[in-house]
Amino acid sequence: MTRALLIALSLSSALTVLAAGSAEAQGRGRSPITAALNLGTPGVGVEAQLSLGPVFVLRGGLDTLGVQFDQSYSDVDYKGRFDFDTVSAFIDLHPFANAFLISGGVYVGDRTIDLNATPNAPVELGGATFTPAQVGTLSGRIKLSDTAPFLGLGYDDSFYRDRRWGFRGIVGVAYSAEPQVGLDSTGGTLSNDPTLRARLNQEAADIQKDARDRGLFPVVQLGATVRF
Repeated sequence: MTRALLIALSLSSALTVLAAGSAEAQGRGRSPITAALNLGTPGVGVEAQLSLGPVFVLRGGLDTLGVQFDQSYSDVDYKGRFDFDTVSAFIDLHPFANAFLISGGVYVGDRTIDLNATPNAPVELGGATFTPAQVGTLSGRIKLSDTAPFLGLGYDDSFYRDRRWGFRGIVGVAYSAEPQVGLDSTGGTLSNDPTLRARLNQEAADIQKDARDRGLFPVVQLGATVRF
């Protein structure tokens, strides 16, 4: 998260400088800054927005997501968990100077998926079959790329109504490059055997190939904003 925190600090400094200029330009009107609380597929997050006029808005935020799930790969039923902690930065274009927006930006941070399984029947790994006693416990990790570009559409009336509170909703996709996958075995009679480890490497490569075709992560997000 060191990289993400540095980006967050830089973004905060940039927003402070830009806010001063934008507030001066807007005279004594309501502040060009809003804060938001978001909920959606990127997780739970907080966000700051800065209006640069009737068309452009800068956004920066922090999101965290922790979700458990079940997933099968080959013959193995895994229990998995998403753990995403990201910093985000966006430029929103309001082409009609109203709440409709087109958004482009990036998510940056740690995005990992942990996998664990304890087979109770023979399983096929990398093209070979092993017994539960030979395998023991399987653990794996899918590491998604730290940087995920984003493109989406949405509605945000934060700067287009004469009220302090606003509403926003955004849908879009974030793209992730090819993930890195690793698998390991512990507690089995063959856990340290080169043959099983070679098969685990092949199984990890197969999972990585399957995940490569799922590089588009859907983003659906709702939020409430407050203008200062």
